[in-house]
Amino acid sequence: MPHEAAIARFQALLRIPTISRIDESQVQWEHFDSFLTQLQELFPLVHRKLDREIVAGYSLVFRWPGRSSTEPSVLMGHYDVVAATDSGWKHPPFAAELSGKGDDQLIWGRGTIDDKGAVVAILEAIEAQIEAGLQPAQDIYLCFGHDEESNGAGAKAVAELLESRGIRPALVLDEGGAIVEGAFPGVSRPVAVVGVTEKGSTTLRLIIDQQGGHASTPPRLSATARLAKAIVRLNRRQFPASINPVTVDMFRTLGVHSTGFMGFLFRNIRLTKLILLPIFGRQGDESNAMIRTTQAVTMLDAGQAVNALAERATATVNVRIAIGSTVDDAVRHVTRAIRDDTVLVEVVTAGEPSPVSLVSGIAWELVRSTIEKVYPGTIVTPYVQNGATDSRHFTGISRGVYRFTPFELTTEQRETLHAKNERMHVATYLRGIEFYKSLIASL
Repeated sequence: MPHEAAIARFQALLRIPTISRIDESQVQWEHFDSFLTQLQELFPLVHRKLDREIVAGYSLVFRWPGRSSTEPSVLMGHYDVVAATDSGWKHPPFAAELSGKGDDQLIWGRGTIDDKGAVVAILEAIEAQIEAGLQPAQDIYLCFGHDEESNGAGAKAVAELLESRGIRPALVLDEGGAIVEGAFPGVSRPVAVVGVTEKGSTTLRLIIDQQGGHASTPPRLSATARLAKAIVRLNRRQFPASINPVTVDMFRTLGVHSTGFMGFLFRNIRLTKLILLPIFGRQGDESNAMIRTTQAVTMLDAGQAVNALAERATATVNVRIAIGSTVDDAVRHVTRAIRDDTVLVEVVTAGEPSPVSLVSGIAWELVRSTIEKVYPGTIVTPYVQNGATDSRHFTGISRGVYRFTPFELTTEQRETLHAKNERMHVATYLRGIEFYKSLIASL
């Protein structure tokens, strides 16, 4: 059966642990070699009919020549994944096991959602359309990054390569929003959230340097205790909630399809935002992140021995900067929240929010209409992508950069991104392939 073969190909690629790391000396590159070899074997028509280049070592660029090259499109994804061990998983993260039957059947594994699912679904769609004899009207580029989870250098190099060749895509579609239910109060229909911009991704480091000594004679406030106080203060002080034009558009779109009090608030957002923002922020972590810059302490480091006071204590803070704000704003907020001049706030990496893509015109309408065709009854709305994607590197060459993964995901499934038990319904994956097939036929 065709569906069984497609799932088998997906399983084969999920089983290859293409884990990217900040320290590239720790990357097991043989797995990336194996992945590229498997792609050639599993998708022979793609490799026979499309031009292929390898950029920055392992990122892939395919070009499918169309009848014209004046308005090319880019379909993107990344095939690297974050690390995972068997601990706590119901099914091993790189076993790609199936469970359940019929519409309840699930495929488990690291990368099912983030982001091998999209990459392999795109390749399945291209392979099928080549076999059907399709020639696209415009050139189509496939760009698959190999280090999105670490630094995105591969995608950056690809974008620079396309720019050097004068290629300015009319449409760029990368991972991002999905089709969700129950995410918005008062909305009963499925909602496809399409990222038209994304928050800036910035890394700060809190540093305390202090006199060390023997742990048997500690000072009243050691470096680690001082750092802990700074973290607690920071955690207590969220960035202020705000509303930007993209979120206004999202609320208005949802308002047309909402009922009750929340529907009234959505539809009249210009007048009701002071009431809506605190209510929306309490709906959950995802909703809260949509209306403010967020901060999360993700790494701690201190000390060299169990009986020695740490002379340096550091905390890494991951900051996702809201549209309309800046890196400088974030540094000021963190500094004021900590209220301790002995804590140095260092900017490790700085990433401003991305430009806002058009929410009108051919590219947007193509994405919207394809969603509505493949997923009838779904509400399509622009939104601000909370996480960073490789597509941020393409905003300099295209006004039509959108972030949408065509998968129906429950709240529980979305919470497995970068966590244990990542999984997707098999039927969801197969419908994703149909989305890309329909989109490709219209490009």
